[in-house]
Amino acid sequence: MLDSTDVAGVRRLARDGLLADSAAGATPGVRARLRGAVYSVAWPLVFTRITKPLERRRRHPDCARGLEWLRPDCLDRFHDDVEAVVEHALRRATDPIENLEGWLATRLNPATVDAHRRRRGEIGALQRPRLPSWLGDALAGDAWLCDLAVQVLTWAGVPTTAGAELWPLDAWAARRAEVTGEAVADRDTIDREVRKVLTAMRSHPKWYAEHVERPLGHKRAPVAPMPADNAAELPALELVGPDEIEDAQLVELAERALTAIETRLARGDPPKEVVTAVLRVLFGAAGVGDSTRDDWLATALADRERLEGIVATVLAILDR
Repeated sequence: MLDSTDVAGVRRLARDGLLADSAAGATPGVRARLRGAVYSVAWPLVFTRITKPLERRRRHPDCARGLEWLRPDCLDRFHDDVEAVVEHALRRATDPIENLEGWLATRLNPATVDAHRRRRGEIGALQRPRLPSWLGDALAGDAWLCDLAVQVLTWAGVPTTAGAELWPLDAWAARRAEVTGEAVADRDTIDREVRKVLTAMRSHPKWYAEHVERPLGHKRAPVAPMPADNAAELPALELVGPDEIEDAQLVELAERALTAIETRLARGDPPKEVVTAVLRVLFGAAGVGDSTRDDWLATALADRERLEGIVATVLAILDR
């Protein structure tokens, strides 16, 4: 069981330059204690410097709050990153290290990147996804389709699915807007484009089987509930109420709005014009469809002071 003496012992071994040698020659029980001690030192660094910024970029504010708030797939990624840093330390800490936290902080990126690439390679996914020249030719050099092809190759090596779906179509719709400068496309459009990319990839069957089909086969499938024998006779069970469903829809719309606003601001469009246009499209009649909310939005956007407050809030969220 881990205690403070284990951590103190690891710090002492690090100061003497003996941590890696001690781990290499340790019995399984001693090595487990060494791993546990290094883990207790490494995990706060990983969460603060890797996990938290990543979850903010992914627009998971709940996950960025702390370990207990991490979603299952985000928690798995966090543990993978910590394990990578621990293994790196037990193999590479061969020189005297006075400040173990400081040394680990400098090794976070190379340790996690190497481990990520190694895990991808083990299942056949490309470690550094790049667009083969033949695939670019097959896609007629279309900038967005070529970018989407790289996204497909990258996603193939990610262990999780996009919820109950295979591909993260919503995220790719936002990226499409960034690449093309066009409005966010609907899911049917993205689905057609993904199928077009996959068709081009299948022109090289062996390559496709190794680098797309094989890694996709390693994805962890989402768990679906077992249907009851008399499911056809029973009404659907509502796990959440209408208010919670609408809240979830609004959160999803808010994420899409922030992505669209950020994309247009990056092009140099005026903030007030951008915020007004995006909010009207996503939260007005084309959005959730609540007439009361539509009236409130129209009133708020027509009020100069309230609009300036909304714009200021959006820019603050985007750190602009």
